[in-house]
Amino acid sequence: METIPPTTTVTSTNSRTWCVLCHASALLGLFFHFLGHIFGPLIVWVLKRGDGADIDAHGKESLNFQLSMLIYDAVALILCIVLIGIPILLLLWVLNTVLVIVASIKASEGELYRYPLTIRFIK
Repeated sequence: METIPPTTTVTSTNSRTWCVLCHASALLGLFFHFLGHIFGPLIVWVLKRGDGADIDAHGKESLNFQLSMLIYDAVALILCIVLIGIPILLLLWVLNTVLVIVASIKASEGELYRYPLTIRFIK
């Protein structure tokens, strides 16, 4: 006789997958520049935030970080006038990519990663 695994395991795995997608979807910005970093996490968060407190927390954290990065990118873009903005933009791009990957890995382990340099717009 086969035993059916408990639903909490399936729900936990499903929830963890959505938490990872809250962070990893920000990598869409590598393909769709400008607002691609924001639309991925925003869509996942809006569609799934009611399914669990953990998905809601990961979505908010990811969105807050991406909104913060958008502000930092805008400032660096203005600084491109004096040429110092170009290396800053490159640094921000690498930082964004690395931190999104770290947050995705932490989410897959069931942990909430708190991004550094994040302005908490959504509480």
